[in-house]
Amino acid sequence: MIRAGRQRFVIGSGPVHGVRRAYRQGMRDDPRLPSSPGFWRSPLRGPWFTSVLGLVLLVGITVLFVTGLVSYAAYNPDLSPVNDQTPGKGILGFYLFDWPTHPHWLYRLTQGVHVTLGITLVPILLAKLWSVVPKLFELPPARSFTHALERISLLLLVGGVLFEFVTGILNVQLDYVFPGSFYPLHFYGAWVFFAAFVVHVALRAPAAVRNVRARRGEQVGEGAELVSPRPDPPTFSRRGALGFVGGGALLLLLTTVGQSFDGLLRRTALLAPHGGGDPESPPGSGGGFQINKTAAYAGIRTGETRTDAWRLVVTGRGGTVRLTRADLLRLPLHDAALPIACVEGWSTSDQRWRGVRLRDLAALVGHADDPPDVFVESLQRHGAFRHAALRANQVADPRSLLALYVNGAELSPDHGYPARVIVPAAPGVLNTKWVARLTFGDL
Repeated sequence: MIRAGRQRFVIGSGPVHGVRRAYRQGMRDDPRLPSSPGFWRSPLRGPWFTSVLGLVLLVGITVLFVTGLVSYAAYNPDLSPVNDQTPGKGILGFYLFDWPTHPHWLYRLTQGVHVTLGITLVPILLAKLWSVVPKLFELPPARSFTHALERISLLLLVGGVLFEFVTGILNVQLDYVFPGSFYPLHFYGAWVFFAAFVVHVALRAPAAVRNVRARRGEQVGEGAELVSPRPDPPTFSRRGALGFVGGGALLLLLTTVGQSFDGLLRRTALLAPHGGGDPESPPGSGGGFQINKTAAYAGIRTGETRTDAWRLVVTGRGGTVRLTRADLLRLPLHDAALPIACVEGWSTSDQRWRGVRLRDLAALVGHADDPPDVFVESLQRHGAFRHAALRANQVADPRSLLALYVNGAELSPDHGYPARVIVPAAPGVLNTKWVARLTFGDL
């Protein structure tokens, strides 16, 4: 503050400050600029419409986040560096636990819900972003600390949700095309997004509930700034718009959810990579269900899997044994009815597997009473998860097999001939195909 005679001049309140204020006011009033409320003329925008969408997303995104974390835990990333797709995750891995084998359809359910719900929510998410887009251009950027916190959370929320949905859908539909590994990007992105989501919900949920409870057509209270001061003539109502968005979500649900079922319902999964009906297979192939990775794609050489050439190397504290397929067939064989469930959200019904129990193989190399963790190595040359690790509780389950047959026939090359792992409730990538070596012990 500067004194001049008896007058006081406050720095920042003079002509320059007035020019700046007039400039900002002009940007808010000029209907040609997106910072002006008059720029956005849709009569559908308003607190009731955006609050209904927000409350639906509150429930849906919470379920998505929880099932996503559960899916991450199913990969046992804390087991060993073999499965750890996110090195240095630190405190973010606080919740990880030994993934159970009961019920055997657990991963099929959780990952099916995660992917199907994520795709179903796309129209609702886009409608929600459309309904609040004027807020992204709002001036001034921050009117108070609370308002600044809300704006920051909004930016992180919009950026985070777009990143999570885009990377997730690309992983499902196109086998992932983003640079870098999908797992750490999606994992860290989920935590950033959900942190912003929690802050935004804490700030906006009470107002959203009040807006939804408001009288039909009432557009006052918090969020009323979304209402255009000069709206275009309406073509249909807000409830009609909600019906349109809900119809789009229902259509995506019906054209996706079938990938988790067999029979006629799978034929409705037009948007799912493994939909369109059950695959056909020639007699004696041991197939008839979906695969994600063919023998050709994995780089499996025919000579390596010939009965006279292939050997399974099993190592433990009691030494090492080498087994031919004939040796395995002379061991006690057991049956298990287990599905295949993929991180991409598709799954099969229970397939009939027959083979040697993993815990019996552990007993051959000195682990008769306490089956430990196992490190599984494949003949696979291309693609991720050429190696995988399983927990001791997974090895000990009597349904965990080194499978030699499926559905009454020998494994086909694409299903993992000459031997593959099958474990209840484990993600498909941990059910290693074309197994060459099993190493039992602490990993």
